[in-house]
Amino acid sequence: MRMPTLPDKAGPGETGTVSSLQGSPPVSPRTSTPVVKKTLQLPSPPQYVIYTDTELELARKHHFEMACTGREGESAMSKELRCRLVRNTVTSMISILRASHQGEELRYPSKHEVTTMAKRLVEYYPMLQDKDEPIKHMSMYSYLQKRILNVKTPQKRQGPRPERSSSTKRRHTDFSPSDQREDYDADSSGGSTILLPPGSSSEDDRSADKDSLATQARHYETLQEMYKKPKPNQDAVCQILDLEFQARRAFIDSDILKEEDRLAKIFEAYPCFKELHHVMDELRRILDKDNSKFLDEVKKRWADFSSMVQFYGVWRKVLKPPMSLGAVESNIALFRALPTLFPSQSAPPKKMGQASEALLHVLQPTEEPAIYLQKRTLFSPVLVFDGSRCLLAIGNTPVTTFAKEELGEGLLYLMGYYCTLHFTYPKCVATLLSVIQTEVLQDSIHERDTTGSYKRAMAEWNAFIKK
Repeated sequence: MRMPTLPDKAGPGETGTVSSLQGSPPVSPRTSTPVVKKTLQLPSPPQYVIYTDTELELARKHHFEMACTGREGESAMSKELRCRLVRNTVTSMISILRASHQGEELRYPSKHEVTTMAKRLVEYYPMLQDKDEPIKHMSMYSYLQKRILNVKTPQKRQGPRPERSSSTKRRHTDFSPSDQREDYDADSSGGSTILLPPGSSSEDDRSADKDSLATQARHYETLQEMYKKPKPNQDAVCQILDLEFQARRAFIDSDILKEEDRLAKIFEAYPCFKELHHVMDELRRILDKDNSKFLDEVKKRWADFSSMVQFYGVWRKVLKPPMSLGAVESNIALFRALPTLFPSQSAPPKKMGQASEALLHVLQPTEEPAIYLQKRTLFSPVLVFDGSRCLLAIGNTPVTTFAKEELGEGLLYLMGYYCTLHFTYPKCVATLLSVIQTEVLQDSIHERDTTGSYKRAMAEWNAFIKK
């Protein structure tokens, strides 16, 4: 996306554009506030912008007023203002770079670019220069580099949960809802930088349903306000979730969230995902956003798949004929047989026992759900059934309950949470969940994630259904 051309001169909270870095006038300690270019154009990267706002401009003006009386040494920028300057400068540089034609290859500013920006910043804000040092910009360079290291996206951890194929794979960025709020607040207070979505393009800009991340931050604030009420308007919540989808997926799908903190942080930001209907609707947004019948189609495919799997289980002598059991008992038997019919290479943890315990645990009459969850060794979604109602938990945390009549669709609910919260499949059921991902959700996986056990399971399954 092309950046808009702005005037050469700008007041507080505005930005000027100039194409050359060379020839900036020297700063005289006894002159009025000098004019310093607010942009720097390097030979290869796009044009970067010096961040400024009303408070920073006032601090700069005060410095040069002190310089007129020879007291510039008494002028200093507060730590709060300096941190704001560094934070928003780095955000601006990353956003401008990613919005350029080089954004796909270069995700972060180079060392040379950071050095040049540090020089320009201490020229524009002389109170930040290193005193009694031959090189005046080293401290500012260190601040910028440290900030870049803090926002760099960690390397993708390769786990057993297959990634989606390149044709349908979601983009991963390193912005969280709190980051978006921070940048939006800076803009609303008169800041001169704009946060752009990574890899944004003119096609995205022309799309009516794609708001900027700053706009989506406002949607997020609205969503938070809704859930402060006892009974949020669910239709309004769905509408906000539609509008805020891009920023939300950037936050949830990023790998800056530690696995042990992921659930608490996501539920804190999006309490709506404690409700099954919002999770399943999010599954629709992720896999087939514009298909209003997606969930009905998935349920139909699951019914056909599970019906065929029952005959497959009888043929493999893993299941009894379904007509000999009631609906609930038949569903429990199916859940317990599935990991055997589509086996993974990895065995379940010893304390867990059967691999099916990663999907469903049926409580004994004297067993308490809370005690069972505290002993659970896997940090993944699971169904806990007590004979009358079904509890869906994640790790050791109870999330929601549903009626036993819905137990047959319980595995779809688990897949909804895996996809919505971006969790890794447990190794002991990774093959089974990959099969459901491709056969029922019809969401293709990356070629490198088609493991040997997955290929064997699919070959045997396809050979059976074609008989």
